[in-house]
Amino acid sequence: MSSEPDDFLRALEAALFVAEAPLTPAELRLHVGEGGNLDAALCTLSDHYAGRGINLVERGGRWHFQTASDLAHILRREKDEPRKLSRAAMETLAIIAYHEPVSRAEIEAIRGVQVAKGTLDVLMEAGWVRPAGRREVPGRPLIYATSVDFLSHFGLSSRRDLPGMDDLRAAGLLDPVDLALEGMGGQSVLENDDEEA
Repeated sequence: MSSEPDDFLRALEAALFVAEAPLTPAELRLHVGEGGNLDAALCTLSDHYAGRGINLVERGGRWHFQTASDLAHILRREKDEPRKLSRAAMETLAIIAYHEPVSRAEIEAIRGVQVAKGTLDVLMEAGWVRPAGRREVPGRPLIYATSVDFLSHFGLSSRRDLPGMDDLRAAGLLDPVDLALEGMGGQSVLENDDEEA
Protein backbone atom coordinates (compact mmCIF):
# COMPACT_ATOMS: atom_id res chain seq x y z
CA MET A 1 0.00 0.00 0.00
CA SER A 2 1.44 3.36 -0.90
CA SER A 3 2.14 5.97 1.78
CA GLU A 4 -0.91 7.97 0.68
CA PRO A 5 -3.83 5.62 -0.09
CA ASP A 6 -6.57 6.97 -2.29
CA ASP A 7 -9.94 7.98 -0.90
CA PHE A 8 -11.71 4.93 -2.37
CA LEU A 9 -9.32 2.56 -0.63
CA ARG A 10 -9.65 4.45 2.67
CA ALA A 11 -13.44 4.43 2.44
CA LEU A 12 -13.42 0.69 1.74
CA GLU A 13 -11.14 0.03 4.71
CA ALA A 14 -13.35 2.14 6.99
CA ALA A 15 -16.54 0.41 5.82
CA LEU A 16 -15.06 -3.03 6.47
CA PHE A 17 -13.64 -1.96 9.81
CA VAL A 18 -16.96 -0.77 11.27
CA ALA A 19 -19.17 -3.45 9.71
CA GLU A 20 -21.10 -5.53 12.23
CA ALA A 21 -21.15 -8.51 9.88
CA PRO A 22 -19.23 -9.64 6.79
CA LEU A 23 -20.20 -7.69 3.67
CA THR A 24 -20.79 -8.77 0.08
CA PRO A 25 -19.26 -6.71 -2.75
CA ALA A 26 -22.74 -5.32 -3.48
CA GLU A 27 -23.11 -4.18 0.14
CA LEU A 28 -19.65 -2.63 0.03
CA ARG A 29 -20.60 -0.71 -3.13
CA LEU A 30 -23.55 0.81 -1.21
CA HIS A 31 -21.04 2.26 1.28
CA VAL A 32 -18.15 3.29 -0.95
CA GLY A 33 -19.89 4.02 -4.24
CA GLU A 34 -18.71 3.33 -7.78
CA GLY A 35 -15.59 5.52 -7.67
CA GLY A 36 -12.97 2.76 -7.92
CA ASN A 37 -12.09 -0.81 -8.80
CA LEU A 38 -13.56 -2.78 -5.89
CA ASP A 39 -11.84 -6.10 -6.67
CA ALA A 40 -8.41 -4.47 -6.96
CA ALA A 41 -8.96 -2.46 -3.77
CA LEU A 42 -10.00 -5.59 -1.83
CA CYS A 43 -6.86 -7.40 -3.06
CA THR A 44 -4.70 -4.42 -2.09
CA LEU A 45 -6.19 -4.29 1.41
CA SER A 46 -5.95 -8.05 1.80
CA ASP A 47 -2.24 -7.94 0.88
CA HIS A 48 -1.65 -4.99 3.21
CA TYR A 49 -3.16 -6.81 6.21
CA ALA A 50 -1.55 -10.20 5.45
CA GLY A 51 0.86 -11.17 8.22
CA ARG A 52 -0.52 -8.56 10.64
CA GLY A 53 -2.58 -8.97 13.79
CA ILE A 54 -5.79 -8.75 11.82
CA ASN A 55 -6.42 -9.99 8.30
CA LEU A 56 -8.94 -9.06 5.64
CA VAL A 57 -10.51 -12.31 4.49
CA GLU A 58 -13.24 -13.42 2.12
CA ARG A 59 -15.53 -16.20 3.28
CA GLY A 60 -18.49 -17.31 1.20
CA GLY A 61 -18.41 -14.21 -0.97
CA ARG A 62 -18.38 -11.88 2.03
CA TRP A 63 -15.46 -9.79 3.25
CA HIS A 64 -14.48 -8.97 6.83
CA PHE A 65 -11.59 -8.37 9.19
CA GLN A 66 -10.69 -11.16 11.55
CA THR A 67 -7.98 -11.82 14.10
CA ALA A 68 -4.97 -13.59 12.64
CA SER A 69 -5.48 -17.28 13.32
CA ASP A 70 -2.10 -17.67 15.06
CA LEU A 71 -3.08 -14.94 17.58
CA ALA A 72 -6.68 -15.93 18.32
CA HIS A 73 -5.66 -17.79 21.48
CA ILE A 74 -4.42 -14.64 23.23
CA LEU A 75 -7.77 -12.91 22.77
CA ARG A 76 -9.84 -15.66 24.35
CA ARG A 77 -10.79 -14.96 27.91
CA GLU A 78 -12.17 -17.50 30.26
CA LYS A 79 -14.68 -15.58 32.28
CA ASP A 80 -16.92 -17.09 34.86
CA GLU A 81 -20.03 -15.05 35.22
CA PRO A 82 -21.29 -15.59 38.73
CA ARG A 83 -25.01 -16.09 38.86
CA LYS A 84 -26.58 -14.18 41.69
CA LEU A 85 -29.88 -15.75 42.52
CA SER A 86 -32.49 -14.17 44.73
CA ARG A 87 -33.48 -15.91 47.93
CA ALA A 88 -36.74 -16.96 46.26
CA ALA A 89 -34.82 -18.50 43.34
CA MET A 90 -32.46 -20.34 45.70
CA GLU A 91 -35.39 -21.71 47.71
CA THR A 92 -37.19 -22.75 44.54
CA LEU A 93 -34.06 -24.45 43.20
CA ALA A 94 -33.58 -26.33 46.47
CA ILE A 95 -37.20 -27.50 46.48
CA ILE A 96 -36.94 -28.70 42.91
CA ALA A 97 -33.64 -30.47 43.62
CA TYR A 98 -34.92 -32.27 46.72
CA HIS A 99 -38.46 -33.04 45.52
CA GLU A 100 -38.27 -33.42 41.74
CA PRO A 101 -40.32 -33.75 39.69
CA VAL A 102 -42.43 -31.03 41.25
CA SER A 103 -45.16 -28.69 40.00
CA ARG A 104 -45.44 -24.96 40.63
CA ALA A 105 -48.33 -25.59 43.06
CA GLU A 106 -46.20 -28.07 45.02
CA ILE A 107 -43.31 -25.57 45.16
CA GLU A 108 -45.71 -22.91 46.43
CA ALA A 109 -47.13 -25.29 49.05
CA ILE A 110 -43.64 -26.06 50.37
CA ARG A 111 -42.45 -22.42 50.30
CA GLY A 112 -45.73 -21.05 51.62
CA VAL A 113 -45.76 -18.21 49.06
CA GLN A 114 -46.48 -17.86 45.36
CA VAL A 115 -43.63 -18.50 42.93
CA ALA A 116 -43.18 -15.67 40.47
CA LYS A 117 -43.05 -16.80 36.83
CA GLY A 118 -39.72 -15.03 36.49
CA THR A 119 -38.17 -17.17 39.20
CA LEU A 120 -38.59 -20.38 37.23
CA ASP A 121 -37.55 -18.57 34.05
CA VAL A 122 -34.26 -17.48 35.66
CA LEU A 123 -33.54 -21.06 36.78
CA MET A 124 -34.34 -22.44 33.31
CA GLU A 125 -32.25 -19.73 31.64
CA ALA A 126 -29.33 -20.68 33.89
CA GLY A 127 -29.79 -24.23 32.60
CA TRP A 128 -30.29 -25.70 36.09
CA VAL A 129 -34.00 -26.51 35.84
CA ARG A 130 -35.92 -28.06 32.98
CA PRO A 131 -39.55 -28.92 32.30
CA ALA A 132 -39.97 -32.63 33.00
CA GLY A 133 -43.41 -33.28 31.54
CA ARG A 134 -46.88 -32.94 32.98
CA ARG A 135 -48.42 -34.47 36.08
CA GLU A 136 -51.28 -36.84 35.25
CA VAL A 137 -53.89 -35.04 37.36
CA PRO A 138 -56.71 -32.66 36.40
CA GLY A 139 -55.26 -29.59 34.73
CA ARG A 140 -52.09 -31.53 33.87
CA PRO A 141 -49.67 -29.05 35.49
CA LEU A 142 -46.15 -28.75 34.18
CA ILE A 143 -43.56 -30.37 36.43
CA TYR A 144 -39.94 -29.33 36.86
CA ALA A 145 -36.69 -31.18 37.52
CA THR A 146 -33.02 -30.30 37.74
CA SER A 147 -30.75 -30.71 34.72
CA VAL A 148 -27.35 -32.22 34.08
CA ASP A 149 -25.97 -28.64 34.12
CA PHE A 150 -27.26 -28.29 37.70
CA LEU A 151 -25.36 -31.40 38.76
CA SER A 152 -22.25 -30.27 36.90
CA HIS A 153 -22.33 -26.72 38.30
CA PHE A 154 -22.67 -27.91 41.88
CA GLY A 155 -20.17 -30.76 41.50
CA LEU A 156 -22.69 -33.56 42.01
CA SER A 157 -22.67 -36.88 40.21
CA SER A 158 -26.33 -37.48 41.04
CA ARG A 159 -29.10 -36.09 43.25
CA ARG A 160 -28.08 -38.64 45.88
CA ASP A 161 -25.02 -36.45 46.48
CA LEU A 162 -27.17 -33.56 47.71
CA PRO A 163 -26.42 -32.80 51.35
CA GLY A 164 -28.77 -34.29 53.94
CA MET A 165 -29.95 -32.79 57.24
CA ASP A 166 -26.83 -33.82 59.15
CA ASP A 167 -24.56 -32.28 56.49
CA LEU A 168 -26.52 -29.02 56.48
CA ARG A 169 -26.56 -28.86 60.29
CA ALA A 170 -22.80 -29.48 60.43
CA ALA A 171 -22.18 -26.72 57.88
CA GLY A 172 -24.37 -24.26 59.82
CA LEU A 173 -26.65 -23.79 56.84
CA LEU A 174 -29.97 -24.53 58.47
CA ASP A 175 -32.33 -21.63 58.91
CA PRO A 176 -33.23 -20.85 62.55
CA VAL A 177 -36.85 -21.62 61.59
CA ASP A 178 -35.85 -25.15 60.53
CA LEU A 179 -34.01 -25.67 63.80
CA ALA A 180 -36.98 -24.37 65.82
CA LEU A 181 -39.39 -26.66 63.96
CA GLU A 182 -37.08 -29.58 64.54
CA GLY A 183 -36.93 -28.76 68.26
CA MET A 184 -40.74 -28.70 68.43
CA GLY A 185 -40.95 -32.16 66.91
CA GLY A 186 -41.89 -30.93 63.43
CA GLN A 187 -40.24 -32.50 60.44
CA SER A 188 -38.18 -30.49 58.02
CA VAL A 189 -38.85 -30.63 54.31
CA LEU A 190 -35.41 -32.17 53.85
CA GLU A 191 -36.08 -35.00 56.32
CA ASN A 192 -39.24 -35.96 54.46
CA ASP A 193 -37.27 -36.21 51.26
CA ASP A 194 -34.49 -38.24 52.90
CA GLU A 195 -37.07 -40.80 53.95
CA GLU A 196 -38.43 -41.04 50.40
CA ALA A 197 -34.95 -41.50 48.86
